[in-house]
Amino acid sequence: MRISGAQALVRSLQNEGVEVVFGYPGGVALPIFDALFDVESPRTILVRHEQAAVHAADGYARVTGRPAAAIVTSGPGATNTVTGIANAFMDSIPMVVFTAQVATHVIGTDAFQESDMTGITIPITKHNYLVKTAEELPGVIKEAYHIASTGRPGPVLIDIPVDVSKGEIDYVYPDSVNLPGYKPTYKGHTKQIKQAAGLIAKARKPLLYAGGGVLASGAWKELKELAELMQLPVVTTLMGKGAFPEDHHLFVGMPGMHGAKYTNYTITETDLLIGVGVRFDDRVTGKLSSFASKSKVIHIDIDPAEIGKNKAADVPIVGDAKNVLAAIVAELRKMGAEPHTDAWMRVIDDWRSRYPFHYHTPEGVLMPEYVIERIRELTKDRPTVITTEVGQNQMWSCQYTHIREPRTWVSSGGLGTMGFGFPAAMGAQLGRPEHLVIDIAGDGSIQMNIQELATAKINHIPVKIVILNNGVLGMVHQWQELFYGERYASSILNQDIPDFVKVAEAYGCLGLRVTDPADLDATLLKAFEYDGPVIVDCRVPSSENVYPMVAPGGSIDEMLGGIPGGPVSEMLDDELLEEVWE
Repeated sequence: MRISGAQALVRSLQNEGVEVVFGYPGGVALPIFDALFDVESPRTILVRHEQAAVHAADGYARVTGRPAAAIVTSGPGATNTVTGIANAFMDSIPMVVFTAQVATHVIGTDAFQESDMTGITIPITKHNYLVKTAEELPGVIKEAYHIASTGRPGPVLIDIPVDVSKGEIDYVYPDSVNLPGYKPTYKGHTKQIKQAAGLIAKARKPLLYAGGGVLASGAWKELKELAELMQLPVVTTLMGKGAFPEDHHLFVGMPGMHGAKYTNYTITETDLLIGVGVRFDDRVTGKLSSFASKSKVIHIDIDPAEIGKNKAADVPIVGDAKNVLAAIVAELRKMGAEPHTDAWMRVIDDWRSRYPFHYHTPEGVLMPEYVIERIRELTKDRPTVITTEVGQNQMWSCQYTHIREPRTWVSSGGLGTMGFGFPAAMGAQLGRPEHLVIDIAGDGSIQMNIQELATAKINHIPVKIVILNNGVLGMVHQWQELFYGERYASSILNQDIPDFVKVAEAYGCLGLRVTDPADLDATLLKAFEYDGPVIVDCRVPSSENVYPMVAPGGSIDEMLGGIPGGPVSEMLDDELLEEVWE
């Protein structure tokens, strides 16, 4: 029996185990959406903006580890996906984005709602396709899902002309792909693994530095095994949050611009930095020449382009983090290696006790850090996914949440996309329906995709949005205060416009407001127990900044704000210093 290209697309999604697609129809996409209309799976979620479709797919992929799907129409529908695709590309998130296209015979004529999506997305996709015939579709989709989910994950785009969707084929879905030029390296080189194990066995001040690649490869068990075997302190990047349980004694926080002082001091003084699935991002390293300048570097990554790109590696290992970490653990056990980090951990614990995150608590004032602390405490005994928007809300969330389970933290890292958190929360909720999903938002970011309240309400997606409403574009405002002489150019919003409670109610959702810290717990619990989407508008002061902070271009051990402290060498107890440096 012959079927249409659109029907072939739907069957291919079913063959790939796709359970949900996020999309928005339009003229040349109608054959695809018509084919989706006839099936229960995949479920189609109609968003209210195409950018939200991709962000929702992104959130779904992050919490499940499976490549998600978004389907949109041509022209503006397709170009509206660009920010979401770029966000997924920079954070290495697997997904396939299907964009409908004008008919093949008018491509290149500036036809109505034509846009060159393969050309536009070359820099922000792992690969992309313009399908020319219906017969190609099954093979292209098989390849796309393979490419998106293997090696270093990432988004793949498939552009489908309307005549291809309407064309008829004898449907056969391939069992395998044949891509001779695409062969990711999964196993690390034996010699380099032995070198890495040897350095770890001898190190007195080692540090595991874990990023999003650990989560992408599912390597959290291997990471924990290595850390506990050799008693290695662990830091995780914004993208790596959840790769190591944050209530574990060996966990030393998130490094970088808004990391804890004790975290950045640990990196500054380490003698062996073991980077796993990280890219030495500038928000982590600060001034690169002074970042971990006293240490040797082991760098493990599946993408050879990342090795040595920003920071030279003494032992470069190209391979999948899960395989490489397991091999290093096996080598250390074979060597009979034992940890030598007791004194080093005492130094770190001393810094930890002296320089914790802290904030002032004026009586009767609802502080943003307190809001996040209470979210943390009220959810500690139930499965919870935290998503964030971007800016101060994101950094406070990094500092004051304790993520213990992998794939329960969803935040835009590389691109820093305002408007990401809410649609990503919808995707996360569909990916993990048994979890409470909370988007910690700013009053600026939330307005960029607030129309998705309709999507959440209509599709019974019970996400909770907690807005840290300070009436300003918080991080912009903070930088203007610190570096632009308090000239608040275009960063002042208004705490009362819009009225978020009324906005929530207009969409049929629950709207709540908190101004007094004494009312916070009861309000949050009411939101968490409500069977539907909720906005909690938390009125916090615009004067509160995220500290500590590394000034742009500064060294990460020279931080603004926080508890005062001098150079690292002056903070070490003499007895501990002698023991560690002996």
